[in-house]
Amino acid sequence: MRNYTASRQMGSWTQLLNSPEPGSVRRAESAGNGPLYNGAVSMNVPTQSSSINDIARLFAGMDGQGLSQVRSSPAWAAHRLRMDNLWATHQKLHRDPLLTWAGAEIGDVQRANALFYPFSGPDFLFASAICPAAETYVLCGLEPAEPLPRLDDLSQAEIESGLYGLHNSVSTIMTSSYFITTEMRSNLQATRFRGVLPLILAFMARTGYSVDSVDTVRLDGAGNVTLAGSSGNTGLMIRSRNGLGRLKRVFYFRQDLSNGGGNGPLLTYVSRLGRIPAFTKSASYLMHDGSFTGIRDFLLRHSSAIVQDPSGVPYREFNRQGWDLWLYGNHRGTLPLFPGGQQPDLTEAYSSGRHPVQPLSFGIGYLMNPETTCLMVGRPRRN
Repeated sequence: MRNYTASRQMGSWTQLLNSPEPGSVRRAESAGNGPLYNGAVSMNVPTQSSSINDIARLFAGMDGQGLSQVRSSPAWAAHRLRMDNLWATHQKLHRDPLLTWAGAEIGDVQRANALFYPFSGPDFLFASAICPAAETYVLCGLEPAEPLPRLDDLSQAEIESGLYGLHNSVSTIMTSSYFITTEMRSNLQATRFRGVLPLILAFMARTGYSVDSVDTVRLDGAGNVTLAGSSGNTGLMIRSRNGLGRLKRVFYFRQDLSNGGGNGPLLTYVSRLGRIPAFTKSASYLMHDGSFTGIRDFLLRHSSAIVQDPSGVPYREFNRQGWDLWLYGNHRGTLPLFPGGQQPDLTEAYSSGRHPVQPLSFGIGYLMNPETTCLMVGRPRRN
């Protein structure tokens, strides 16, 4: 793969960036010695892939090279122990059962080349379990992507509070499979390890990914992803490799998905990836509200499959659009926190025999009890 000089950055590089093939997405190099793009610099991310990966492993509480001033501290030793315990719990309660279920029930989704995960926030954990073969992941949420701190400049107290805050930010999703949004946002802003980037890097390291680069990106009005440099960025592109060395890229966009949120460019970009599966979980029943009909209808028009808990697309819309459904677990209503998310028609569907129903041995989303949890798999009906 050839490199692209500064004189070609606006044409060929934009095409490569928006290509569905991650192998064609490389950081361009300038004709001189300076960086062509300063997105990594603006995020305080090193340009050497080994150093980026070391930071990801440090956030994950895993061994690595360098960063001795942090790794030698009692704070990091405590962080490693906390993260090891969290990961063991997550694997037992969520990741291993979900991978087993997905391998048996949604092989087409697991083999897909790309995955769209609206309302995800920084949840790469479940994205990678639902669709491990994907080469492109598109995540989005309202949380910002902020620069990393310069680790050499941090005091021991700042390191300790930063690592503890990172642990607090990921603990709920790793044990209960969802973020408590208000707590996550508070934790993400309370220390020097701010924004979604530390969380995504930690999740990627724990799931066996080696991080190659981090760039800031934005979407233009036509739905093209462009490298953003130090200003104008609305998201991240993280390039990595899985344990087999396959190239991957993870996009995170800070995006309001409501009807008035200006999400057209994002949905245009996603549609260019082809007819790909979508995954939603713990989505606060937003698509049950009239303010989120655009993203709901987009998923039903453009997805090859939708895997979700009942907080995603309302059950009635699958019937209205003529989708085939497979139901797993059970549905006896939702939490009192979401009175607008009650779906008596879905509860009735579990007992009526209208769709195939199979049990689940694990909880997911807001309904953590396996006896009352619910997963839905929808595919457009073939005529």
